[in-house]
Amino acid sequence: MNLDAKAMDALAERIVDEVLARQNAARAQQRDKVCGNCQGQCVRQCSFKLDDFLAAGVARLGAGPGVGAPRPALAALIDHTLLKPDATEAEVDRLCAEAAEHGFASVCVNPVFIERCRRKLEGSAVRTCTVIGFPLGATLPEVKAHEARLAQDLGAEELDMVIPVGLLKSGRQDLVRAHIEAVVATRRAGGVVKVIIETSLLTDDQKRAACRIAKDAAADYVKTSTGFSGGGATAKDIALMREVVGPAMGVKASGGVKDLAAMQAMLAAGATRIGASAGVRIVKESST
Repeated sequence: MNLDAKAMDALAERIVDEVLARQNAARAQQRDKVCGNCQGQCVRQCSFKLDDFLAAGVARLGAGPGVGAPRPALAALIDHTLLKPDATEAEVDRLCAEAAEHGFASVCVNPVFIERCRRKLEGSAVRTCTVIGFPLGATLPEVKAHEARLAQDLGAEELDMVIPVGLLKSGRQDLVRAHIEAVVATRRAGGVVKVIIETSLLTDDQKRAACRIAKDAAADYVKTSTGFSGGGATAKDIALMREVVGPAMGVKASGGVKDLAAMQAMLAAGATRIGASAGVRIVKESST
């Protein structure tokens, strides 16, 4: 079958729509199996039902006495992020305090703040995440590996590395893999490596290639964006990435996830981690 570029894009969009439809159908089927007599506790016990209501536009939910804090797992999917170049120590301290209060998965900061975050988060379950080769991904693989080792020495438990996007677009998949493998090789016990592919700069075929390379290089996650190249996460891209990497690998949506509705859209499309500077707003919105 010979298809022009327009026809290929249309076909890809139909495939993504079908993947999303099947995911939503599976969620609905699972919801129907677990939903029973919740006695007013649905907002805490049945995340499937809550997700359906929120996606449909519900702004308020009722609950019976003793419901407790709803959606305790929601915050645990968020990397509370502060990567702006003029971030101050006071802002980083506030980031850590908010992460500990709400139970976020991690704080994600530039490497100069790793040690400070480790000290501030001591005794909490919040992990310290940093970025490698950020934001361009254009340093050498040896430099990224050295940066990754130093970051872990300082206390980083999760590493979000940027691929060399220009090399990917040049067709040098071997070199892109070498960059990822260099960082993965430094990963310590319990550590996590996330690979930022910068979706806004790539075609769908290039996104697929980047995800395959990251998976083959034994990374833990693929991630959409740095937030510094224009554009951010979209549900379409998340669904595409999930389709390529399969169910076992993590997919992180980052860039432009500013409210609960946006987060729900990313989760429905297949994201398992959310990078956001608006994490506090999201969890408060989920509890309203």
